[in-house]
Amino acid sequence: MARSVWDSTVGKKTVMAVSGLIMLLYLVVHMIGNLKIFFGAGEFNHYAHWLRTVGEPFMHYEWTLWLVRVVLVVAVVAHAVSAYQLSRRDIKARPSRYVHKKPRAGYATRTMRWGGIILALFIVWHILDLTTGTVHSGGFQEGRPYQNVVDTFSTWYGNAIYIVAMLAVGLHIRHGFWSAAQTLGVGSRTLDRALKATADILALLLTAGFIAVPVAVMTGVVS
Repeated sequence: MARSVWDSTVGKKTVMAVSGLIMLLYLVVHMIGNLKIFFGAGEFNHYAHWLRTVGEPFMHYEWTLWLVRVVLVVAVVAHAVSAYQLSRRDIKARPSRYVHKKPRAGYATRTMRWGGIILALFIVWHILDLTTGTVHSGGFQEGRPYQNVVDTFSTWYGNAIYIVAMLAVGLHIRHGFWSAAQTLGVGSRTLDRALKATADILALLLTAGFIAVPVAVMTGVVS
């Protein structure tokens, strides 16, 4: 049954919708945590340490954090694979171009596709920068996330990469939230306007919330 569901177009769209909502929930929580940087190094570093001790003593040090990471990796992979396979299936279903194009649908599709690629590349860079410190610019300091964030956004390319990625996040959410609602059967003619408004608000708040951190570092509000 699971294989039959996965092989169907509806099944793949459902996997995309559910995995997308999981990632959206993570983004909301992650943004709220990021904004703690405005309360100073002590508050932000304490928050980062707390993430590693959630669930203690029942959960061992970092077990909860690793559980969240595993769920996110599964969600990202499921989302990406479903998107790729649906895209290939769509191309095979219409080998010739339509005579009458639909600019709006084409724009949404291109936005989601290129936005997904940008975000995939950003996730790799972000992990190597602020989790492992492999590509970090200012001398990565384990246990001092506040300083690491300031170092990253003290470089022009760190800001450029992050801001472009967050704009892609906003566009992705704007279309993806409404699309997920339609797939899961929540959408209707009466709810359509409310869902689109919710998608716009979520996209705007998340984009602004994430971009606020590099802007604050660039302007000296956070230093």
